[in-house]
Amino acid sequence: MATGILSVNMLDHGHHLVSAVLIVVAAALLPVLMVAAIRAWRSQGWSLRELDVSIGLFTYVAACCIVATRLASDRVALVILLPMAVQGWLSLMPTTLRSVWRERRSLRTRVHGGWELASVATSGLAMVCVAADAVFLALILWVTAVALYLAITGLLIWRWAHEGKDRDVSSPDTWIVMGAPGIASLAGEHIHLALPPGPLADSLLRVTIGTWVLATLWIPVLLALGLRRVDAWPAVFPIGMYSAATFAVYQETGWTLLDVVSLVGCWVAAALWVWTAVPAAGRLVGALPRGAERG
Repeated sequence: MATGILSVNMLDHGHHLVSAVLIVVAAALLPVLMVAAIRAWRSQGWSLRELDVSIGLFTYVAACCIVATRLASDRVALVILLPMAVQGWLSLMPTTLRSVWRERRSLRTRVHGGWELASVATSGLAMVCVAADAVFLALILWVTAVALYLAITGLLIWRWAHEGKDRDVSSPDTWIVMGAPGIASLAGEHIHLALPPGPLADSLLRVTIGTWVLATLWIPVLLALGLRRVDAWPAVFPIGMYSAATFAVYQETGWTLLDVVSLVGCWVAAALWVWTAVPAAGRLVGALPRGAERG
């Protein structure tokens, strides 16, 4: 997700070579991470009946959607990635909703920012449906994504309000509270461009700008609540997504300041990506000789 959205950011701002390298990396890592997740599932005994597990796996859907959106001009990539994303979403959403109903009495005490992944994945799927010319389906998914975001965020605000000084927003996945309306804005812009001019398109544009404003307002709120930590992968995607959404709103409105804001967000996301990716790659390379010796 992080590498894919950073590729989108770089393409938005004309860095075509960097964008191409990043999307190749993202596409190559996607099957690797899928295999790693399957191995972890088997070794740790994950159960889809556990709400955090089923919601966490929406990362797979979102990753497929981000890569597919970046490669939307390549019909082969779309044909491969869209069914993967749809299959994942259709498998996870009913299971997640059943878990929500089963655990409804404890939701307000358990909710955290990572739960917004359900909304993120749904918005991502809406964007890919636009690329596949399924605009009506994309609109339904987008409305669903916004509804999921409002429901989850409502629970999260309730929890923070009742925890008072004991609230903990230090986890980097809390930034997804800002990233989710960001990707909803980006999906809304894609759908708006695919709709014929008229009242529906105009209303959609207004809501799209509204979700972007909401994402913007969350930044100072999260900082005021005490969220300072942005040194992990979960922070790269929301910041990169906010940059992409800001660029989309800039294209729709022509507000030139937003182009600058988007560019700043792009390079902040890029710096965080380097900060986390380079040490991770170093640890991986450093582990290779030991693995070979054991073999």
